Amino acid sequence: MKAKLLATLSSSLVLAAVLAGPAAADPKEGGRANVVIQPEPPGLMVGILQNAPTQMVAGNIYEGLLRYDEKLQPKPQLATSWTISPDGKTYTFKLAKGVKWHDGKPFTAADVVFSADVFLRKTNPRTRASLAYVESITAPDDETVVFQLKETFGPFIRMFEVGTMPMVPKHIYEGTDFLSNPANNTPIGTGPFKFAEWVKGSHIKLVKNPDYYEKGKPHLNEIYWHVIPDAAARAVAFETGKVDILPGGSVENFDVPRLAKTKNACITDKGWEFFAPQAFLWFNHRGGLSSDVRFRKAVSYAIDRDFARDALWNGMGSVSTGPFAQSTAFRDEKVLVKYNYDPAKAKALLKEMGYKGEPVRFMPIPYGETWTRWGEAIKQNLEDVGIKVEMVATDVPGWNKKLGDWDFELSTTFMYQYGDPALGVARAYISSNIAKGSPFNNVGGYSNPEVDKLFAEGAVGFPDAVRQTAYSAVQKKISEDAVYAWLIDLKFPTITHCNVKNLITTGIGVNDGFKDAWIE
Repeated sequence: MKAKLLATLSSSLVLAAVLAGPAAADPKEGGRANVVIQPEPPGLMVGILQNAPTQMVAGNIYEGLLRYDEKLQPKPQLATSWTISPDGKTYTFKLAKGVKWHDGKPFTAADVVFSADVFLRKTNPRTRASLAYVESITAPDDETVVFQLKETFGPFIRMFEVGTMPMVPKHIYEGTDFLSNPANNTPIGTGPFKFAEWVKGSHIKLVKNPDYYEKGKPHLNEIYWHVIPDAAARAVAFETGKVDILPGGSVENFDVPRLAKTKNACITDKGWEFFAPQAFLWFNHRGGLSSDVRFRKAVSYAIDRDFARDALWNGMGSVSTGPFAQSTAFRDEKVLVKYNYDPAKAKALLKEMGYKGEPVRFMPIPYGETWTRWGEAIKQNLEDVGIKVEMVATDVPGWNKKLGDWDFELSTTFMYQYGDPALGVARAYISSNIAKGSPFNNVGGYSNPEVDKLFAEGAVGFPDAVRQTAYSAVQKKISEDAVYAWLIDLKFPTITHCNVKNLITTGIGVNDGFKDAWIE
């Protein structure tokens, strides 16, 4: 059964070239892309709301200065070129000519200064934290923007994608209450598609921007985002042809093999490289069994990650071997302790520490059937090496609260790494990020001054060789400490009908892909 599942998915992934590979020579103009959006976004003002569904829809309305390929290399968008000073503190961007907002007003460098220096400093906590390194943002002329940093900040060049630093229209937001501005309900961007209508509980409709500054794009006339709350109904909508595209996470993983075998179905796991979601097992370092490194290592050796990847995640993603996901910058495989599946080692470590069968509470993340099944598999792995497990069931609010209150011993989770350790990795390990109330900071309570110092050096090091030295050292230390049990670098499959062409062209996939796509 497992071999049959992998064969199905392997043959499907061969077909993924139509999604992720080179475009065909002659794009077809016109048509509508019917896409599932799940859950329905709370709003579309991506400068204010950071929910994944908001980013997915709004990334085709708004734009950033740059895009990023699957290797996280910057590509032009609203900025056509850029330079970085030799000391790494001055970033100068030249803007595209002839760009208009969707209401017809010209886009200029003044909009960039307003968006980054005023709007996003107030509305976007993740971007605000990185902008703390910026001393000034100026516009020498309408087509030039200069970011002057207080000190070097290595990941700064990766901050300019649409979900992190979207450009918003100064003429609409300046002098207003950003959170209550009526334009939040009728978003105006510079992107390839314009907002047309939103019927709550039914659909969101975007239409082609006829004044888009990239000649010949977009090819599609419309994007029609279908709101279908029931997972089974979403799968049926694809099978019957009501929708053409199921973005990652739209259906339960156990439905993927069946959908992959349907006529005219193509599947790819590309388009998540920038987000780099990594699943891992939290340990609570504050006391009990998890405060002993031998127990943490025993658990790490006891978990069969290959089984989880192949049987539960349909062969997509990669087994995690350390704290940096494989697509995250500065990963160094050579320094890592490899916690391969080895029940004998796990049993030996438990014997060495004098484990006497004390129960450990395990709280799986309640994010759907796949995660529930994975929790059961991990429980079985641990019991197979002699660890007594007590399962703790929660709903999402309960899971959030228990983690935020540090009321757990073991728990599965996943976090985005955003391509750079300073943006998405350090937050789970540095002691300054130990604070109650959030399930996505250092809830494990790991504290190591050496690790804090190395992460700080990595964030501001320049050039990249300096950053690599710091990050290699921190990976080695964290790996030796078995701080958490790293599980899988996740990839969520995007499933389309095979006549959808050239959709996944960047490291954020569907979120900014529709300007390049067409339907044959």
